Amino acid sequence: MLIHRYSVNQRPIQALLVDIKSNEIAIPEIQRPFVWNATKVRDLIDSLYEGYPIGYLIAWHNPSVRLKDGTRSKGKKILIDGQQRVTALMAALLGEYIIDKDYRRVKITIAFHPIERKFEVSNPAIRKDKSWVADISKIFSPEVKVSRLVKEYCEKNGESDQDDIYESIESLRDVVNNQIGLIELNSDLDIETVTEIFIRINSQGAILSQADFAMSKIAANEIYGGNELRKCIDYFCHLAIAPEFYPQLADIDQEFTKTEYFQKMTWLKNENDDLYDPSYTDMLRVAFTSKFKRGRLADLVALLSGRNFVTRDYEESIAEESFNKLKEGIFAFMNETNFKKFVMIIRSAGFVDSSMIRSQNTLNFAYIIYLVIKYQEVNPGKIESYIRRWFVMSILTRRYSSSPESSFDFDIKRINEIGIDKYIEDVEAAELSDAFWNAGLPQQMNTSVASSPYFNIKGSGSNLYC
Repeated sequence: MLIHRYSVNQRPIQALLVDIKSNEIAIPEIQRPFVWNATKVRDLIDSLYEGYPIGYLIAWHNPSVRLKDGTRSKGKKILIDGQQRVTALMAALLGEYIIDKDYRRVKITIAFHPIERKFEVSNPAIRKDKSWVADISKIFSPEVKVSRLVKEYCEKNGESDQDDIYESIESLRDVVNNQIGLIELNSDLDIETVTEIFIRINSQGAILSQADFAMSKIAANEIYGGNELRKCIDYFCHLAIAPEFYPQLADIDQEFTKTEYFQKMTWLKNENDDLYDPSYTDMLRVAFTSKFKRGRLADLVALLSGRNFVTRDYEESIAEESFNKLKEGIFAFMNETNFKKFVMIIRSAGFVDSSMIRSQNTLNFAYIIYLVIKYQEVNPGKIESYIRRWFVMSILTRRYSSSPESSFDFDIKRINEIGIDKYIEDVEAAELSDAFWNAGLPQQMNTSVASSPYFNIKGSGSNLYC
């Protein structure tokens, strides 16, 4: 039961923005691409001006951790729903830069017409029109003198009524006093409950995932470099798809280019292979599962919070160790030799085009196995054989088509317990029996769907099970 384990408060928008600027509330998504378009930002400001409610924000008191001297640290609040609205407010009202879908650092500027009391996205025509205030962030500037602003506006627009213009602009300035609901989840809520709440939240029709939650948790922790790690994951995945982004990245985030993360991904600038273009979810899942031998990302959130699964307490040493292990996993994932060797193995199994691979999670777990057994110093020839066999078996059996986290968790724990050699033999014996070849597979191939993975297996030229 969640009763009494959260509070619902009304906060003035101005106070909320102050808390964010002072890092009392962390918005870890602020460095990620802003998915709203400028029109939605305009509509949000218009709703505030008209006095309409704009929904609730949800924040979680980050669990306090036990410090080395025995005391408890005070965790900050992490915003787990409402990032788009808050970012829109900071962009429009405070003139803050945002990161667009192409990772460019840009401004979204909203214009206001004091006479007609309407808003538009600012453009060159509006900036030339004296009847518009081209950038409303100027109105909210602490240095602005409203009386002077009104006087200058009226001088440029001779037929305007000074009292009406003053009232119009004051009404706009007053939107920062509008109340916004803030649901604050207590720090004593367990990770599983908070994750469930997070997943159930629907933000503008886009259901948030456990990977989103984990990424938020990573970025909110600056003590162990989570903010830089978060950037690394985002930038790597973007570069993998768009190598031409490299010069732009070096220009927009010069601080990041000085980090070891950037140095380890520079090889992507000349990489055009699209067989395996990971998303941040893929990268996070592979790095976590390969290093922690766990498959559920809710466990990652718990560990990064310092969760001791035995005592159910939160300890600083566990949080620190978990961030270090995740960093190692990310480095292993984006290592040029590892990545290219893995892709080469998949190609050697006959999968020469991304259209032949229908399951990204099948690729993910194959890469997990590669990273795990490579660092166990298994013979390279055997590594290639294991990866090809597991990959083809997984596609044939649709192993990760449903409940992939549970399957990841089960498989990695069994591999860790009995070794890849024994486990792959057990799985093949159970999943690829004579009944599968004589009845199961023929039935599955009796389909008119040309993109069926079974036809892709046949067309790949792979003779692993022939």
